[in-house]
Amino acid sequence: MAAWRQLPGRARAAPGLLTSTRLTQLPRDRRAPLTCRRSLCTSGSSPNDYFKDLQAQLAGMKKKAADVLPGSSWTSLEINTDLPPKRADIVIVGGGVVGWSIAYWLKQKERVRGGVQVIVVERDPTYTQASTVLSVGGIRQQFSLLENIHLSLASADFMRNINDHLGVLNEEPVDLQFNHSGYLFLANEKVAHIMEENYNTQRLAGAKVSLLSPTQVKEKFPWINTEGVALASYGLENEGWFDPWTLLNAFKRKAISMGVTQFCGEVTGFKTLTNIMTTIDDEKVGVQRIKSVKVQMPNSLQYQLVDCAVVVNAAGAFSGKLAEMLGIGLGPKDSFSGIPVPVEPRKRYVYVVHCPDGPGLDTPLLIDYSGVYFRREGLGGNYITGMSPEEVEEPDTNDLEVDHQFFQDKVWPKLANRVPAFEKLKVSSAWAGFYDYNTFDQNGIIGMHPLINNMYFATGFSGHGLQHSPAVGRAVAELILDGNFKTLDLSNFGFKRIVEQEPMLERNIV
Repeated sequence: MAAWRQLPGRARAAPGLLTSTRLTQLPRDRRAPLTCRRSLCTSGSSPNDYFKDLQAQLAGMKKKAADVLPGSSWTSLEINTDLPPKRADIVIVGGGVVGWSIAYWLKQKERVRGGVQVIVVERDPTYTQASTVLSVGGIRQQFSLLENIHLSLASADFMRNINDHLGVLNEEPVDLQFNHSGYLFLANEKVAHIMEENYNTQRLAGAKVSLLSPTQVKEKFPWINTEGVALASYGLENEGWFDPWTLLNAFKRKAISMGVTQFCGEVTGFKTLTNIMTTIDDEKVGVQRIKSVKVQMPNSLQYQLVDCAVVVNAAGAFSGKLAEMLGIGLGPKDSFSGIPVPVEPRKRYVYVVHCPDGPGLDTPLLIDYSGVYFRREGLGGNYITGMSPEEVEEPDTNDLEVDHQFFQDKVWPKLANRVPAFEKLKVSSAWAGFYDYNTFDQNGIIGMHPLINNMYFATGFSGHGLQHSPAVGRAVAELILDGNFKTLDLSNFGFKRIVEQEPMLERNIV
């Protein structure tokens, strides 16, 4: 690893991480990909005409099969005529709120209308398992890192003026259903000093936050049991919660109106060129450049190779797996290619409880030092609650099944202890969603990977992605189109900290 820091010269890669004296073209696997289009289209007719013809024949075959096998669930593979284009300037992998925010900002910043061709590839257009729509929808400024505070302040300002940014002519205005109730953090004696230090940092950054004594907490929120509480921190503005689905669709609608195109499919591979970089002690390091992205169409053998200049990895919880397709993290231990993108899915449960005698309309989003949180959901005595499990209790991520026993054993006792009214409640529904969890330091990874000189990452936000998406999208667009950050300096969230093993950790009170 020490040899990495000794590489002289320069190469196009993540700033400060990759240098070289000698570049040599490496031959890669040149196996020609075989697609349905290339293997079947032999006449002078267009591919679309051929597929329409074949689709009609398959429809007839499917009907015959259904007649012969009544009650069978057999279905034929589909032929999809809505293939992505063969070329695009920028391919964004992941159509969640971060991906669509980046798409919007790229079009917003383009110097000539239509000058940048952007496509977004999303494998689940229904968003039934998307982290964005399964989140609690909160935004706060109460962080300890200046970068996170500034991201929240910028995103809150964007949301406050959302129709100036995302309004579309002749369409309904965007209503995020923003609830300005703020966050209330409770600290015990052990972590009260951390809360005070965080408060000073937040105020210095311009956040409007107030410290409350246990007496003041009880006066403002008489339904709280303040036993064990030494100090509280309360957000006075730019904090609360909103509808995640509305924000996602607002970004998507606006980006599409500006010329971004979306495609349903899954990125399953890349074609790359590799340059060999030689260190002064003769260690060879391969630096890849993506030439094309392989997009597999749903329920089909078809795929399309999309030639592109830039790829954005906004694949959320699965962005680490996407990087592995390029060999990242699969190299020898203690080598650069052996350093993985430290992002993986982590399942979190969200429970909706009904409690007619609960706290009421003045309920903030309360986060207790025990780890439990809750907020009001609507006006009918409903509340959303949950907590993160201990590391050793992390649930299986092969599905999104809800563990109701976790609520009974872990969440409810802590919830009822802090708010006695919650001793009488009923769980009315529940769901589970994935965090794009950064196992290294639980903060976002923003920027270019040192071994892939045209893939930009926006991932690993570990629960902060939704609330920071407006500012993160702008930052990534600046990196791509301007070459560096212009509005917020987020260079500390780059890959350099991972390579040099210098985590950017939040000083949490939970």
